[in-house]
Amino acid sequence: MIFVLLSVLCSVTVAVLLKYAKLLQLSTKQIIVWNYPVAVLLTYFVLQPQLEIVHFQKIPWELYVPLAVLLPSLFIFISLAIQYTGLVKAEIAQRLSLFIPLLASFLLFSETISWNKGLGIFVGLLAIICSIGWQKHAGNRMDRRGTIVYPLLVFVGMGIIDIFFKQIALNKTVPYITAMFIVFVLAMGVAFLFLIYFLVIEKQRFSIKSLLLGILLGVFNFGNILFYMKAHRAIPENPSIVFTGMNIGVISLGALIGVLLFKEKLSFVNKIGLGLSILSVLIITYL
Repeated sequence: MIFVLLSVLCSVTVAVLLKYAKLLQLSTKQIIVWNYPVAVLLTYFVLQPQLEIVHFQKIPWELYVPLAVLLPSLFIFISLAIQYTGLVKAEIAQRLSLFIPLLASFLLFSETISWNKGLGIFVGLLAIICSIGWQKHAGNRMDRRGTIVYPLLVFVGMGIIDIFFKQIALNKTVPYITAMFIVFVLAMGVAFLFLIYFLVIEKQRFSIKSLLLGILLGVFNFGNILFYMKAHRAIPENPSIVFTGMNIGVISLGALIGVLLFKEKLSFVNKIGLGLSILSVLIITYL
C-alpha cells in the first residue's frame, strides 16, 4: 500500500502546487506547459519505452492525437477549477470522472449494467451535484459560471481521457508504456503551441518562476503515474484495493488540505457531496 500512498501524495501535491501558483500570481498556464517536457524525459529514462519495435504506420493516431490535445487542455481547466471552486471540489470532480467510462461501456459498448454499478454511478452523480458551488452569492456572473462550468468540464474531460487511455491499453500494436511516451511527446508539442499563444496573443510575460514550478509539477505528476503503476504491479491480485485507495485517498487528503491549509469553506450540501463521493467509490468497488 506504500505505492498507493505515494501516488495519492503526488496527485494531491500537483493540485496544491497549482493552488499556490495562483496565490503567488504566477501563470498556471505556463507552469502546465513546462510540466510536459519533464514528463517526457522521466518517462523515457525511468520507464524506458520500446521505441525500436514500433512501426509508426501502425500507430493508432486516431487515439493518440485527440488525447494529446485533451491532456494539456484539461490540465488548464483543472487549474481553473481549483481557482474558482477550490481544491476540494476540483479533486472530487477529477476522481468521480471514473463514472464516464463506466457509462460509456454501457451506452457505447453494449455492456450489461449491474445494479451496484448503476447505484454507484447514481450516487456519484449526486456527489458531483452537491459538490458544485451553487451559491447565489458566489461573486459576479463570471465567478458563478466558473464554479459550475469548470468542475463539469473536468468531470467530463477526465472521463473522456480515461476512455482514450483504456482504448490505447486494449490496442496491442504498441506496448502501453511506449504508447504513453508517444502521447506525452505529442502533448508536449501541443503544450508548446499553447505557450506561443500565451506569449504572443495573450501577451503574457515569460516567467522563470513558472518554468521552475512547472518542472516541479512535472516531477510530481510523473510520480503519480509511476507509483500508481507500481501499486497495481505490487498487488496484481487485488486491483480494487489500488483503485479504491487511490480515489478515496485523493478525495480525503484533498479535502483535508483544502479546509485546513487553504481555509476553503464547505457548505452543508458540499459536505454531503464529499461523503457521497467516497460512498460511490466503495459501492462501485465492493458491492
